[in-house]
Amino acid sequence: MIADQWCQTSWRAEPGSFVSLMTLYESNFVRLGWLVRDLRAIKTCTVSKIGSDCDLHLTPLELSRYTSVFRLTYEFGSGPAGVRDPDLEVCVYHDARLAEVRSFRGFQRHPQLSKLQSGLKRELDQRWTRNMMLNKWLEYCAERGHHF
Repeated sequence: MIADQWCQTSWRAEPGSFVSLMTLYESNFVRLGWLVRDLRAIKTCTVSKIGSDCDLHLTPLELSRYTSVFRLTYEFGSGPAGVRDPDLEVCVYHDARLAEVRSFRGFQRHPQLSKLQSGLKRELDQRWTRNMMLNKWLEYCAERGHHF
């Protein structure tokens, strides 16, 4: 297993900076690898089912040689009334070994998260928040035993 603590951060990196954001993307890629051994092999929607947590859904949205976009979510209910939460769109850059959240649809449904997001002025701050959420969630999912 690759450990994300080996992702080196420049000594000039400060929390919330561009350099530390890139390190967070590296960590996201490593942690995603804890759940999915070969991301390029995922061609259809796949579900990780464990007894102690909700079903975790990984759906490929775009697949290309160097990048892939996946939806990572829990799904509650089915059909049009079903709710996805959190509902993350994750872009994986295979050649650079980075993973970033493109969108997080959960902010609109949760007043506290929406309030937090509205307080973030800079795009860098918004990206930092979305990707920190992914990073912690991937760690949680791995600890629960999820695997694709």
